Amino acid sequence: MLLSEFLSPDRVLAGVKASGKKQILQFLTELAAEHTQLDAHDLMDTLLAREKLGSTGVGHGVAIPHGKNEALQELIGFFVLLERPVPFDAIDQEPVDLIFLLLAPTTAGAQHLKALATISRLMRDESVVKRIRNATQADAIYALLTDPDITS
Repeated sequence: MLLSEFLSPDRVLAGVKASGKKQILQFLTELAAEHTQLDAHDLMDTLLAREKLGSTGVGHGVAIPHGKNEALQELIGFFVLLERPVPFDAIDQEPVDLIFLLLAPTTAGAQHLKALATISRLMRDESVVKRIRNATQADAIYALLTDPDITS
């Protein structure tokens, strides 16, 4: 699965300021609500329900908050490079600065898992992560995330 199937340039942001996990999740749900016309509170509830199962901070400064919502019609992704890392209750207890939000319809079983696997694989590639962290513009980050030579 290609990230460009659920991520678009206008849903990639760089230099976002946040002080912690709840603030960045709030920011992301408001952003997602704008793009999907869904209720931000419902989306936040979706993410918080998933976080209760275990932190989506996967380590090495990366978090992949995700969840399913019955009002969604398709997968939608958002990527944020934070200005400074923030505490996120990650599995390695390190703060995060790379956050990839994935929202899926409740009916997207295998598709949701494939998207998570694609994101996870890319975010484990140290050279890609380093290049993303060195990027200062959202369009450059989008280009890295969707480069077929990197993501295939």
